[in-house]
Amino acid sequence: MLTASPQIHAPSDEPVDHAVLENRAQSVGHLFRDRVTATPDRPAFLHAIVREGGDEWVTESWKDVDTVVREIGAGLVALGVDPEDRVAIASSTRYEWALADLAIMVSGGATTTIYPTTIADDVAFILADSGTKVVFAENAEQLDKLRSIRAQIPGVTRVVVFDGQSDDDAWTLSLDDVRTLGREYLEGDPGGIDARIDRIQPDQLATIIYTSGTTGRPKGVRLRHSSWTYEAAGTESIDILHEDDLQYLWLPLAHVFGKVLLTLPLQIGFPTAIDGRIDKIVDNLAVVKPTFMGAAPRIFEKAYGRISMMMAAEGGLKAKLFTWASDVGREVSILREQGKNPSGMLARKYAISDKIIGAKIRERFGGNIRFFISGSAALNGDIARWFDSMGMQIAEGYGLTESSAASFVARTKAYRYGTVGWALPGTEIHLAEDGEVLLRGPGIMEGYHNNPEATAEALDADGWLHTGDIGELDDRGFLRITDRKKDLFKTSGGKYVAPSIIESTFKGLCPYASQLVVYGADRNFVSALITLDPDAIAGWAAQNGMEGKSYQEIVASDAVREMVQGYVDQLNAGLNRWETIKKFTILEHDLTVEEGELTPSLKLKRKVVAEKYKDLLDAHYAG
Repeated sequence: MLTASPQIHAPSDEPVDHAVLENRAQSVGHLFRDRVTATPDRPAFLHAIVREGGDEWVTESWKDVDTVVREIGAGLVALGVDPEDRVAIASSTRYEWALADLAIMVSGGATTTIYPTTIADDVAFILADSGTKVVFAENAEQLDKLRSIRAQIPGVTRVVVFDGQSDDDAWTLSLDDVRTLGREYLEGDPGGIDARIDRIQPDQLATIIYTSGTTGRPKGVRLRHSSWTYEAAGTESIDILHEDDLQYLWLPLAHVFGKVLLTLPLQIGFPTAIDGRIDKIVDNLAVVKPTFMGAAPRIFEKAYGRISMMMAAEGGLKAKLFTWASDVGREVSILREQGKNPSGMLARKYAISDKIIGAKIRERFGGNIRFFISGSAALNGDIARWFDSMGMQIAEGYGLTESSAASFVARTKAYRYGTVGWALPGTEIHLAEDGEVLLRGPGIMEGYHNNPEATAEALDADGWLHTGDIGELDDRGFLRITDRKKDLFKTSGGKYVAPSIIESTFKGLCPYASQLVVYGADRNFVSALITLDPDAIAGWAAQNGMEGKSYQEIVASDAVREMVQGYVDQLNAGLNRWETIKKFTILEHDLTVEEGELTPSLKLKRKVVAEKYKDLLDAHYAG
């Protein structure tokens, strides 16, 4: 175990109400009940009902949600769920996911999260390892997966299906069946759920989230109620979100980033429009018109690339105006980052550019976005600044599943692009001698479920979480994450290379790029695998005489190779000699979650990709 350097206190001009953190809710169940009491008639959730001719968005008040949550929670109690008993949710992001999770919280149970894309073998491991008693399954596909592994999960006594009715198999119930059980339970014991909530203690288990590891079995991260209530109170204290905000939530709720965004409304009171259909994000933003949204960097990269290409394809005056507006906006963004406002001629130019370009781009995101939250991977600083130049700030956050998501969050009034800002109040940071980020505070996990060896590796005797990330603090105390410790590699010449920074920089330069995978450990130079975004490269092909050709034909063409080489040359111009990419291969398909090359939160599984494409990488060094 590494020894931590003396504690580094990040300077901060931010007033913090520590009483808020000290007096946070006792549990997530208490937090939910307090929210219902405080604002029963205010909107809590908006969700889409699919109908012929278009989706219908329905708004549910906190009082409405409370009724359903209590019925489902009481139904779980009737099914034998005791305090800290695990109840799993195997579903995509949808309103029923939120209802089920809240019901588990008020029943005193603990939520186990499962991605709907998780293969059956891993689902069996997660359910058996966690000791799950009841599973919420989204649909027939998830139910069939559970039936295929039923012999491996004898501890699962019931499966509750969101979509569909119960059948002759006593193992399955519909959501309506559970609500009926709950109503019957509450008729006999009207105060039963409140009694359950009253008994929940802050250090009681609330959630087990299994990390999507690149090798071996996933590890179950045990998070207490106190971790979630800390995240909620800590985020409220930094004053970036308000009761009048409207969240659009599409992120996987099986991931800690999505899960924390489901917790914040309980503390702050804003409503959440929830819909996990990625192909509906653009359409839904236009209808919902949210004020903020969380996303992984890939979403911002794709949006920036698509808009840039559209403007370039227009050519002429529109393209020139777009470039001019981006340049003017960048000047303003740099000033705002310094806490200043534009004046004089710059202010006048920005007012004009914002009216003719910025406002139209914001309209593509619904027109009301105050800011975005980016997490789960590093965001390219130039892309973040471009969004800011268009009037949509991106607040980047940093944390791990093991730290309940947000440990650091850039403030909307104090930030520096390329950093993740200051720690949440109550979180401490050490930098080890090799630069590894060590964290300690209320958000840190209890440990890994049934895995004391892994727990001992991650948490030292003084309670510091060894994150595996390399970072540095700048002159304002903002944290910059430079790479994953395990991803840093040395060339055969003994020079260190940090691949993540190079990869992020390339995606900011090349609007057609989807992935860049940098490789070169113990080799005499650095090489790379490149994938291109299917939508983006189709647009490029249409402008370059290849319209109608397949993705494979396009990316294998000499013209695309030449185009990509130009962007690689731009990238290399800003790198140290030993970091430059000497050779690269463009893959004939993009990397995907389904093929196991990306995690469900769209992070690169570097080792998996390196092994899968070993022959291509080795060929870079042949001869």
